[in-house]
Amino acid sequence: MSNWPILSVITFLPLVGALFILLIRGEEEIVNRNARQVALWTTVITFILSLALWAGFDRTTAEFQFVEKSEWIAGAINYHMGVDGITVLFVLLTTLLMPICILASWEAITVRVREYMIAFLVLETLMIGVFCALDLVLFYLFFEGGLIPMFLIIGIWGGPRKIYSAFKFFLYTLLGSVLMLIAMIYMYWEAGTTDIPTLMTHQFDPDIQKWLWLAFFASFAVKMPMWPVHTWLPDAHVEAPTAGSVVLAGILLKMGGYGFLRFSLPMFPLASEYFATLIFVLSVIAVVYTSLVALMQEDMKKLIAYSSVAHMGFVTIGIFTFNQQGLEGSIIQMLSHGIVSGALFLCVGVVYDRIHSREISRYGGLVNRMPKYAFIFMVFTMAAVALPGTSGFIGEFLILAGAYKVNTWVAFGAATGMVLGAAYMLWLYRRVIFGELVREDLKTILDLSRREIWVFAPLILIVVWMGVYPASFTEFLHVSVENLMAQHDAVVTAARALPVEVAVTEVAQ
Repeated sequence: MSNWPILSVITFLPLVGALFILLIRGEEEIVNRNARQVALWTTVITFILSLALWAGFDRTTAEFQFVEKSEWIAGAINYHMGVDGITVLFVLLTTLLMPICILASWEAITVRVREYMIAFLVLETLMIGVFCALDLVLFYLFFEGGLIPMFLIIGIWGGPRKIYSAFKFFLYTLLGSVLMLIAMIYMYWEAGTTDIPTLMTHQFDPDIQKWLWLAFFASFAVKMPMWPVHTWLPDAHVEAPTAGSVVLAGILLKMGGYGFLRFSLPMFPLASEYFATLIFVLSVIAVVYTSLVALMQEDMKKLIAYSSVAHMGFVTIGIFTFNQQGLEGSIIQMLSHGIVSGALFLCVGVVYDRIHSREISRYGGLVNRMPKYAFIFMVFTMAAVALPGTSGFIGEFLILAGAYKVNTWVAFGAATGMVLGAAYMLWLYRRVIFGELVREDLKTILDLSRREIWVFAPLILIVVWMGVYPASFTEFLHVSVENLMAQHDAVVTAARALPVEVAVTEVAQ
């Protein structure tokens, strides 16, 4: 595998599938059928190749692996790709969710099917590229490029307020990213390179670090999103088609957390330490406030969207604890949330396709007609409330353990969010699944089809696998996280010792 460009193949194979779909000709029905088939098989093959990447990954080193590097623009900007223990799991998450999204859209999307499949394949290439890019310019192109297909997915195949939601999503995320671009240009002038591994070891001036950190924070905070720049997310989720919500919650939100891990901590360690208190305050507010807002929702999608903001608050708490438990917990939480939140949006999509309503009060008693659906919904509800034995428990437990080492009140605030999370998720499940079957149209509603069961089966497997045997995931992270912490601690410790050395020198003089 080291002798052929597996990362480029995984990244750009979906583009090949998109080009193939673009060339399909014939009657509309034939074109739509073939477009679905090509998109599904392209994403499945991409996932299989990412499994090969996962199997061939060396877990004993923190170095970037499967590296591809060649000159690209004026000898200063390179096409540089590679993965480490953190990145490889996000690539796997992305390639897993994409064929599931295609299957979930099989019957739900009937208008402009070819364009829809092309948009998803292009989006997959851009998302994988974000996690594999090892050059600032390359990262930025992938990072910003993902806005375009997602903007189209919401704006064309979304709900009644799709245009408003699409533009709000686009403008919020674009504004933050412009500040990040300015910071990247300065970093190139200062360090003379756009190479990310080189920049991770470059010592920027402590005062400059704060400004650079804030510029990157503007982009990553919106992307996650953090309170108070989270208001675009509920609108985007409500109006997006089901598969669009799955990608948005499952992968796109994780780019903000990944950005903190790849850029903020290693490149601006002193600024990260300086702003950690700010992050803790914003994160605890996000966890508690958005959980309370979720309790008041009557729309299923909005409730799950606000729960995503709360769960991302856990992630930022874990990242800025600067210890092994917190960092590994934040990564596991992102992976778990990608699976669980995506599955919950798929659960909403199942009943929406049948009844065409997301209002919680519209349902009730579905267990009487849809026992398979009730069981699957229960599994993901339990994972969302961090039941031991599910993936949600591992990440949140590690984050709380890491936060407790840093600040007891931060850990207490995060734990409060867990209690509120159990309240709103169990309230949602009770209202939708239990009770009497009163409405006439619900008395004839059909249970899950074979295709829908295939959509949920791998997600259930991973939720249980990650909850019962988390070591199979954390073993990828240990060395990379230890290396990240060692670099961070060395810089911070040296900076703290510097004033003492200066003072001793002045006294001696």
